Amino acid sequence: MSVAAARKALLVVIDLQEIFADPQSGWYSPGFSSILEPVDALVAAYEPNVIFTRFVAPPVPLGAWRAYYERYPFALIAPGDPGYALVERYAAHRGDSLETTTFSKWVPGLIERCAPETTLVLAGVTTDCCVLATALQAADAGLAVRVVREACAGANDESHAQALALMELFSPLVEVVDLDAALELAAGSELAR
Repeated sequence: MSVAAARKALLVVIDLQEIFADPQSGWYSPGFSSILEPVDALVAAYEPNVIFTRFVAPPVPLGAWRAYYERYPFALIAPGDPGYALVERYAAHRGDSLETTTFSKWVPGLIERCAPETTLVLAGVTTDCCVLATALQAADAGLAVRVVREACAGANDESHAQALALMELFSPLVEVVDLDAALELAAGSELAR
């Protein structure tokens, strides 16, 4: 990793919302609870350079999204619905959150926070959807992306592992790293200074 990339790091915590934490939800991610402690460690290390994202349904789905919401109608709820809230332990970070109606979080609110030298550190759910989509779009834009293995959960263990393996194919643009490496990157970051 270059010195420039190590100097500027931004943690993006993707969609740690009730809809993914609730076992009764159609979007339940079984590994959700196992990533909370690693995410806590990352948030503590990267503060104040942390953005929490929240997926919300569009008011009126357009194009292919219409078919998507026909398949997953439980997710077509109003943005203020409790299912879209960040889980309680992260609710205080609401001011540092970004709402998107897309899987990828590489949208203007995030793009504006990044310089070409920024290393984007990703954690959250689901590895096989929103994390993957964000990683690939940010890498295409030229950012170094680090996906923290222990801080991501997929729709199931198999798809989580497959998504990590797929992202590893994009090295060196996208690197799958362990928690210790991500914490080391935070210690060298100059964004907070």
